[in-house]
Amino acid sequence: MAVAASYLKKHTELLVKDVGIEAACELTGKSKATLGRYYSDAEEHTERFMPIDAVAALESAAQYPHVTAALSELKGITLSFGENRRNAPSGGINSDVIALSQRFAMLMSEYSQAIEDGIITINEAKRLLRETQALQQVLVDMKLHLEDESS
Repeated sequence: MAVAASYLKKHTELLVKDVGIEAACELTGKSKATLGRYYSDAEEHTERFMPIDAVAALESAAQYPHVTAALSELKGITLSFGENRRNAPSGGINSDVIALSQRFAMLMSEYSQAIEDGIITINEAKRLLRETQALQQVLVDMKLHLEDESS
């Protein structure tokens, strides 16, 4: 199975499990067996993928747009998802620089813990990814503030 196909099937499974199999069946009108075929890596299901309307229905109920994120990552596109988790409201460039340094420190702390034993586990990689995305959001906010000040 191609790497991209396997990656999409993995994220389809994450999406169904995020929503819950029973709720996924209800939202999509598909049976458990049909949903299972969409993310099965068995040879007879390699060409079978979840229809986009079913993905949209599930992602509206999920905590995270798993399949959309996977598709964007395969094309090298970065999505910005989630609520703002800052400790204080934005105060412009100065507070952005502070937030940037704090987020970078948190990322480095996570990295230091993850690499301590020489192996980055899946859970450690997920934490690093979350910190990287939070750092990215700070950079986007900073960019927006800089654009506001330059216009």
